[in-house]
Amino acid sequence: MKQAFIDRVSREMATDFPDADLPPREALAAACRILAREGHESGLAGQVTAAADDTTWWTLQFGYGFDEASAERMVRVDDDLQPLSGGRPNPGVRFHVWIYGKRPDVKAIIHTHAPHASALAATGQPLKTIHMDSAMLHGTAHLEEWPGVPVADDEGRIISAALGGAKSILLANHGLLTVGSSVEEATYLAVFFERAARMQLRAMAAGGYKEVKPELAAEARDFLLQPSIVRATFAYWSRQSSHG
Repeated sequence: MKQAFIDRVSREMATDFPDADLPPREALAAACRILAREGHESGLAGQVTAAADDTTWWTLQFGYGFDEASAERMVRVDDDLQPLSGGRPNPGVRFHVWIYGKRPDVKAIIHTHAPHASALAATGQPLKTIHMDSAMLHGTAHLEEWPGVPVADDEGRIISAALGGAKSILLANHGLLTVGSSVEEATYLAVFFERAARMQLRAMAAGGYKEVKPELAAEARDFLLQPSIVRATFAYWSRQSSHG
């Protein structure tokens, strides 16, 4: 009976929230503003990228913060980070190229040094599924040793290998990284990653936590990652960030 209700809700949401068809360049700018509003800013640290085609990507021009992002401040780069339009990219974007090369399903990557995810990364512990609101992150990977500033190819090899087939990873002594089939999905995962890390740290401070049963966590993950839910949530956050 439960599956019948899930199927019905899924059909209704897919009808109510169709594809937004926002171009990647504009979606990425909206994603940056959402991340800024959610407190992911850490100076100029952190990068966002979105596939323009099979061999080039959009990213925020180096020197601008997430809160300053606009479609016009997105630069298009090739796989050697040479700008094809606009200014220069953040040099830390280089390891993104490795992920795109290994994961043809990935169309967008979000990497930030959000405060709670960074604090959790400093503990050496992985992100756990301890609440329904973090279930979309079930199966998050964990890179246990920081490879250093990610501006060379070694870091790209290490991080992409640690990510494997997951959609999110906690990078030791560093921060969070999420990938998605769209900018909306990568952003959705990044926002909830930081919230999940905050929740886990609070639970740890209160004495510990109880993990969700794996089969229920997987069921919730599949439900919460439905494109209709991702699109509706991204649109809501975008409206919030536009209103200040």
